[in-house]
Amino acid sequence: MNQSVAVWVLIVLSLITANLAFVSQRPLLFLPWQQQGEPLGSPLLRLLRSLLFAVIVAGIAYVAHRYIAQSFFNSSVPLLLMVVLVVVVFAILLYIPGYLLRQHPIHKSVFDRLVEMFVLFCLMGILGFAFEASIGNPFPQRWEFYAIALCLYLVLGYPGFVFRYLIKRRQTRSPKAVKA
Repeated sequence: MNQSVAVWVLIVLSLITANLAFVSQRPLLFLPWQQQGEPLGSPLLRLLRSLLFAVIVAGIAYVAHRYIAQSFFNSSVPLLLMVVLVVVVFAILLYIPGYLLRQHPIHKSVFDRLVEMFVLFCLMGILGFAFEASIGNPFPQRWEFYAIALCLYLVLGYPGFVFRYLIKRRQTRSPKAVKA
């Protein structure tokens, strides 16, 4: 895979993941604090569940980074297929919290959405570093790089923020309310 294709793949995936936290009402993570609408449970159990989920996500991210970064791909097709496989695995992994809590409609706060967005930013950064390592020599980055990358990721997430919080949605009236 050449450098320009890798950059465009990362831009498109970043656009999708930056807006995913705002567009989706489903929880993408197990968070240690209770969300509005979540059933009451033991705080210790909630903390353990969120820590286990974080360890699983971090482990899969580490394995994906090591495999993509250290593998030698003769053509771009196997690398692209590996990236698609990693994205599918993370999509399934991020689907699990919403699937397990589907009986209870969760209302995510802005803070919950920003935490999810930050986790997705970290996953995209790991994928970007894996691309960089598989294409050529990785460059050392300082804090300025991460600050600018986070700001650009927040800008990519602005359409989802507008969709969730700034667009007024019309209230649907029931037929009984119209007759009265």
